Order: sequence, then C-alpha cells, then structure tokens
Amino acid sequence: MGALSADYLVFPNGTAYRASIEIADVSRYEFADTGMLGEPIPLTVGEVQLSGNCSPCRFNQTSPSFTSNTRAITFEQGNYTVSYIAPLRDNHLQAYFKSPYHVNITLPQEFNVQNPLLAGFSPGANVTRYPDNTTMVQWDKTLSVDLRFYDQGREDLLYFFLQFLGIIAVVLLLPFLMTMRKAP
Repeated sequence: MGALSADYLVFPNGTAYRASIEIADVSRYEFADTGMLGEPIPLTVGEVQLSGNCSPCRFNQTSPSFTSNTRAITFEQGNYTVSYIAPLRDNHLQAYFKSPYHVNITLPQEFNVQNPLLAGFSPGANVTRYPDNTTMVQWDKTLSVDLRFYDQGREDLLYFFLQFLGIIAVVLLLPFLMTMRKAP
C-alpha cells in the first residue's frame, strides 16, 4: 500500500482550512495541534465527517479529559477519510502524521509563498503556481508539514519597510562618506 494522503484547502479569508485525511486500519482519530513545547493540545474543529465503505459512517466524539488532552472521534475499525474545518492562526499551517503521507495544501489566489522573507515551508515541498493565481504546495512521503504564507498587504508592508531602511542607511552613511572625501 502506498502512502496515505492528506489534503488541506485554505479558505480565501485565511482564517480556516478544510482538511481531508485518509486513515487506515484504525478505530480512533485525534484532533490535536502541537503546543510550544511539542505537547499535544486540542484542536478546535467543526463539520467533522467520516466517509468510507459505510453510508452513513457513524462515529462518537470525545472531549479533552484529565487522561487525554485531545479531542477525538471513535468508530468501527477500518479505512476511512476524515474531513473537518479548523481555524488558522497567523497564516501558518502545521500537520504531523504517524506514518508517511502525501500532502497537498491548496492556497487561494489571495495568498502566496514565493517570497522567502515572508513565507516558509518544510523541506521537500514542491510549489506550483497556477494561471488562476492559486498555489499548490505538495510533499511526498512526509511525517510533518509546516507552511507559512502571506497576502499582498504583508508583501507591500515588507517593501515599505525595506525602502524606509534604505533611506535611513543613506542618511546615516552620507555624513561619514562626506567626511572621508574632505580628508587629505
């Protein structure tokens, strides 16, 4: 069997994404994000759906508890696709997997990853920009993905800041250069 796949679609306003993740031979799926120290923290999700060789696929939801700090769904053991919507913070999407996954992240035309001063992604990423200005970032057989992206407003702000720094540099260096010319 090849690597499982995970697809993420970032919403045009950049505040959330829709995930569709294949899972194999399991009876539980946990919705967890990673905290500052690498600890699992509950991920707030909505519109959870489970699909597979069942119609409809039934599942039970569990909440974080004293013994488990994550939110999860449980179901009959098998192969499924879990879909959900989760919030995004600061134009940054991270995901971790227990086995190698083929991962696709689709960004709408409002966002970009081409400027390395504003964006970043984990190693092994393949970036494709389509004619309609949407962007697909793909990883093959990866255990984790990390993607930072930006909008036009952030890029404009960066260029304004760099121009401002250039002006400051000229103003500060000009007196020094003038004194060097006067010296015999």
